[in-house]
Amino acid sequence: MAFDALETPFGKVDKIIGGSGIYLAWAASNFSKSINQISIIGGDFPKEEMTQLEERGVSFEGVEVVPDGKSFFWSGRYHMDMNTRDTLVTELNVLARFDPKVPESYQDCEFLMLGNLAPAVQISVINQLKNRPKLIVMDTMNYWMASAAEDLAKVLKMVDVLMVNDSEARELSGEHSLVKAAAKIQGMGPKYLIIKKGEHGALLFHDKNVFYAPALPLEDVFDPTGAGDTFAGGFIGHIARTRDISFNNMKTAIIVGSAMASFCVEKFGPSRLKEISKEDIEGRIEEFVELVEFDISLV
Repeated sequence: MAFDALETPFGKVDKIIGGSGIYLAWAASNFSKSINQISIIGGDFPKEEMTQLEERGVSFEGVEVVPDGKSFFWSGRYHMDMNTRDTLVTELNVLARFDPKVPESYQDCEFLMLGNLAPAVQISVINQLKNRPKLIVMDTMNYWMASAAEDLAKVLKMVDVLMVNDSEARELSGEHSLVKAAAKIQGMGPKYLIIKKGEHGALLFHDKNVFYAPALPLEDVFDPTGAGDTFAGGFIGHIARTRDISFNNMKTAIIVGSAMASFCVEKFGPSRLKEISKEDIEGRIEEFVELVEFDISLV
């Protein structure tokens, strides 16, 4: 839960709501009305942003508010291809002292999504849950692979699903081939691996099974910030709604996540996610189905 300042080839905003938790909550709340948030914010975080999500079933009991503190702030500039960006400013602020506390009311959690934070923080949340969730999904990045390798190795053994992009999968595994990388990463702990490839879709690996979901071709990508977190929110939201953690249902969850991410990039920040309806989502998912549907006759 944070503030972002963003510049893309299509526009610029000096301060907008952002953060993994925000994108995850907006996406997942389309499918589940029982979402328990854990984060830390300063007194500068707008109450109305939390109220909007509370009305969609999001609980903020696990969010620590530091009244005289400032929320995390990130500023970035995207290049013309929208796949590369430069970080201009990173201010940890209250996030530097984040020590998550899992409230008693969160103890019945069935599905846990761990955002991209220090592996030690992710481990702390898992250890505070009295009963293991049915499914634990985590996101991570190359920074933690370099700076917290030991803790990362520990948390990988504690989770069911790992989400990374293709360059992170290669760095974590030491393999260039994504198939070989997936096999090696599954050997580190996660039974399932999701490799996000941005505008080229996503791959799901489980044992020897592989599923590929394309990204929807869009005329305009306005702001890719938060697309990965929105993908994760759609994925875990669908899993929570269906309560089905099979490989086949995860394939559907990847399509749902991809559909949600395709909305996210259409406007700055999470603003597009606030506008969409159930009908919009169903229509977008249908577009994905049509994208990959074909008839073939083998001679």
